[in-house]
Amino acid sequence: MNKLHYCLLTTATLLIGYFSRQNSQAGTFIHDYAGDALWAGMIYFGFRFLIPKSPLKTSVLYTFLFTYCIEISQLYQADWINAIRHTKLGGLVLGFGFLWSDLLMYTIGIASAFLLDLWLSKFMKNRKL
Repeated sequence: MNKLHYCLLTTATLLIGYFSRQNSQAGTFIHDYAGDALWAGMIYFGFRFLIPKSPLKTSVLYTFLFTYCIEISQLYQADWINAIRHTKLGGLVLGFGFLWSDLLMYTIGIASAFLLDLWLSKFMKNRKL
């Protein structure tokens, strides 16, 4: 796949994840957990966009490091970083409080994005797209 494909996947995942958090009628599970998995998937596709020629496992590793570091950083509660967290973008990127369930959802999101990437790459190669 090329950069355009990864840009489209990143954007689509971002939008789906954002709206999963905004739609209270989607249900508690979707609202509370799907957004975290989608956020991690978006980060994976973002790394694929930035470094499309790298091995897939490199993007998986970078995504795990990035998402887990963000989650662990939530254990740090200084005034300056909490002020950033209380902005719309800061809250979306940095989150507010450490949760073990977020790490699980990040793992599911990264694995899902990786498997979708593998499938799409094979599909496009077989179809010569």
